[in-house]
Amino acid sequence: MTLKLSILIPAYNEASTLLALVERVRKVELPLDREIILVDDGSTDGTTGIARSLAESGVRVLFHERNRGKGAALRTALAQASGDFVLVQDADLEYDPKDYARLLEPLLDGRADAVYGSRFLGGPHRVLLFWHYLGNAFFTLLTNVLYNVNLTDMGVCYKAFRTEALRAIPLESDRFGFEPEVTAKACKRRLRLYEVPISYSGRTYAEGKKITWRDGLTYLWCLLRYRIAD
Repeated sequence: MTLKLSILIPAYNEASTLLALVERVRKVELPLDREIILVDDGSTDGTTGIARSLAESGVRVLFHERNRGKGAALRTALAQASGDFVLVQDADLEYDPKDYARLLEPLLDGRADAVYGSRFLGGPHRVLLFWHYLGNAFFTLLTNVLYNVNLTDMGVCYKAFRTEALRAIPLESDRFGFEPEVTAKACKRRLRLYEVPISYSGRTYAEGKKITWRDGLTYLWCLLRYRIAD
């Protein structure tokens, strides 16, 4: 039986990048079948029309009537996934699907339940904002202290899981709280977690970056909350 990867793409106002991103996802060579599940999360900039056109070319497209956030979009996508593995792919061009093979290797050979990409393990990355780097370093350190792990990049987009393992985690965060929540709960459940180096082409706020300091407060709350209560 051929294994399958479900690629989950939450999209909110990404009209300028969505087509190029899906094309990259389609072109990457994989050692297993794939399905692309795109969730248009209440976009207002033309993303919805692009999503409808992608639905006519084989992408499975789901729609939120209003913007509910990345975590909510991923829950919607995960509920429809039919793959043996799932991988989170943002709809911008910050992350390169050419890194899929690295992410999948520990899953395919049975070593891992979850694999995180890391922007700090040697892959090429665009030089950008120091305060973003420092914030991510702080929350990664806090994760390591609270959950007794040694991650290098908790806030990374590229997270791949055995589908059964991810579905066994009760997820509730609607927005960017997905990142600390899924990490905290994966650590508490002692999933076999691996990291692999990936490339990163970060963008500025002028180029469409959405995460803000308010999401940092959400990160802090989630990490502390889920250490105590699941």
